[in-house]
Amino acid sequence: MGELISFDRERAVRRSARGAGVVRPSVAPTSVTPAPVALRPVATPGAAPGPLASPSAPRPAAGREPLWREVSGAVLRDERRRQGRTLVDVAGRAGMSVQHLSEVERGRKEASSEMLAAAAGSLGLGLAELARRCALTLSGAGAAPTGPVLLAA
Repeated sequence: MGELISFDRERAVRRSARGAGVVRPSVAPTSVTPAPVALRPVATPGAAPGPLASPSAPRPAAGREPLWREVSGAVLRDERRRQGRTLVDVAGRAGMSVQHLSEVERGRKEASSEMLAAAAGSLGLGLAELARRCALTLSGAGAAPTGPVLLAA
């Protein structure tokens, strides 16, 4: 219990994990064997977007469905960008901080229903329209076809 953890060793582990392109949790040596942790690959800058409907839609790890916060944030961000509006403008009209709106758009923070309604309302969207767009993104509608395409002559 009274174990001393070296921050220098923690930093070295994190640096080596960054170089490998995989986020690894730092684990202090203990007598108990830790449970295996699922590792997610770090997003590569400049990588092509996945098959979801919008360019900033979340790109989940293989075999994982995107989370609601990721999809709803991507829909809000896409609409804000489509309208050519800034984070400051939308956050001010929604009554939330710029930092919070940014984190919601990036899927980092779980927004309450009131915050989603405020952000969507400041963009001129109702909750029903926001939910519809999220559902289309989740179902893959509007995504590029993955198989052969037959065109009528």
